[in-house]
This record gives sequence, C-alpha cells and structure tokens, in this order.
Amino acid sequence: MPGEPILVVDDHAPTCKLVRVLLEGEGYEVRSAPNANAALALLETFRPQLILMDIQLPGMDGLALTQKLKADPSLSGVAIVAFTSYAMKGDEERILAAGCDGYIAKPIDTRRLGRRIASYLSGVTSE
Repeated sequence: MPGEPILVVDDHAPTCKLVRVLLEGEGYEVRSAPNANAALALLETFRPQLILMDIQLPGMDGLALTQKLKADPSLSGVAIVAFTSYAMKGDEERILAAGCDGYIAKPIDTRRLGRRIASYLSGVTSE
C-alpha cells in the first residue's frame, strides 16, 4: 500500500539509505532512527504502519524495543518486522517468539523488498 508510513530502526547508515531509496521509490513515506532512544523520540510525533527493526542495536537491542512497543496500546496496530543479519537456524523462530510480526534477513533482496513490505502491510505474508 504505497503512501503508508514506515519507520526503519537500524544503526547502519548505508542500510537505512538503501531501504529509504527503495521504499520511497515504491511510494512509501520512510523515516529512520539509528537506535532505540531515537526511535522512541520519533514515535512521539510519527505514527508508522510498519517498523523495520534491526535486532542488533547499540544500547537497547531491537528485541527489547519490540517488546516495549508491543506493550504500548497506542501502537497496537503497528506491524514490527525484524530486519536483521541474524540468519542462523532458529534465529527467525526466536525473533518471532519475542514479538516481531515478521522477519526479513539481511542482506536484503532489493528486487523483492517492496513486495515483502506490501505483504506485511496487507497482513498477507505468504509469498
């Protein structure tokens, strides 16, 4: 659903830039935060429909931030998708069990990212 607001929480600036270019090219409104504190501050004024959450963040990690956001009733409709280089056997299950609504492994497939995001926004995640 182009036009939807998306927040990318990732401390790797080149990754944020690439995701922003790809998703803005699909028509999404994209903002980014390099860590949990910046994400929390941004969420005071920006309401995304989806958050791409890096798991390995400085300070509070992405799973702890996900749990904090999931506990906030005002964010109950926001999908949180893990966006991570954790791609070992069992990582996806562990991440989903911690509260993420989906999982996208890095490095990203630039040709499929827009479709993956659209599927998470529509609630249909099978490809």
